[in-house]
Amino acid sequence: MQSNPSVDFDLPPIPHVLWETVLPAGTHWSGVLRRGLALRVVDLEGGANLAALFYRQEDPLERYNMADTLKAQHTARFTRGVVLYSDMGRVIASITADTLGWHDPVGGVGDAGLFATKYGSARYQEHRNEMIRNGRDSLLVELAKYGLGARDLVANVNFFSKLDAAEDGSLTFAPDHSRAGDAFDLRFEMNTLAAFSSAPHPFDPSPKYQPKPVKLIAYRAYSVDDRVPADDPCRSSCAENERGFVNTERLFV
Repeated sequence: MQSNPSVDFDLPPIPHVLWETVLPAGTHWSGVLRRGLALRVVDLEGGANLAALFYRQEDPLERYNMADTLKAQHTARFTRGVVLYSDMGRVIASITADTLGWHDPVGGVGDAGLFATKYGSARYQEHRNEMIRNGRDSLLVELAKYGLGARDLVANVNFFSKLDAAEDGSLTFAPDHSRAGDAFDLRFEMNTLAAFSSAPHPFDPSPKYQPKPVKLIAYRAYSVDDRVPADDPCRSSCAENERGFVNTERLFV
């Protein structure tokens, strides 16, 4: 069987860890990630899902655009070499390393109604940290910290998850896709507001609410004044990406 060329079986060493944190199962996180910073994101137990949204920090009206990202790169899966585009044709972030070969950009995020139907109800008042948190409300909690709300929700990325497409276009969740220790590196090409939720994928067929934790490790990939080189795998993967990087760099001239 031929191996997937987009999969890194051994991730490159991190030169210097700036900070790290664990996002517990079923919780949420947000923060500003500066240009040139990178995150290594690790599935600690296997079976994780990380719903993610991205906005330009200085002007959140510019945000990740799923449709443009897929069209520009002729792909419906995210892995090493894929970049995430904003709705202004600029590159928000690049996937520079990946042990999985497939992350889901189309499955969306579960809301309170879906989670109540699948998992029932478990409120904080009775269950404390075992409460059930849905992905949509989790992301909204984080966005509210920056003056953003429901109208700012766009199509999200689901890292560590995979959907299989049938001939009729129907989508099926791929179980056991991500295993303990699987990871990817996400390099930020502009100052980015990121919001994450570790709630289960909305297509996950499990009747039990079993979210999993992920680890975030931040490191410096390049200086803010540097230019991503022409032979960078993300920049050189297609002509559209070269133009996207040029558009992005003009923000920092």
